[in-house]
Amino acid sequence: MSNQNENKVIHEKVSANFERSIAYLDNLMVVVCDFTNGPMSCPDPPHSHPHEQITFVAKGELTFFKGDQEFHLKEGDVISVPSGIPHCIMTLSSHVRLTDCFSPVRKDFIK
Repeated sequence: MSNQNENKVIHEKVSANFERSIAYLDNLMVVVCDFTNGPMSCPDPPHSHPHEQITFVAKGELTFFKGDQEFHLKEGDVISVPSGIPHCIMTLSSHVRLTDCFSPVRKDFIK
């Protein structure tokens, strides 16, 4: 089955310090996230979702909180988050760019 959204990218400014670009097919979503709010003094509130997630750090440095673990990540690092695990970030540099991959597609990101 072909997805009608092939080659369509959604660009959105979520807040003054957070923008994202979203591309997706039937079973896979890639989201490029740009954070310009760093360094943060405390992490974002943890969240979880039923989607599996793999995150690649394209730019910057951050602390990634996953469950009860804490990871110091920098450009070139990758981390995976299983379904349902609470996680959040705290940016350590002024600009952080993450590439998040989700399966299944996060329908809550599609308007």
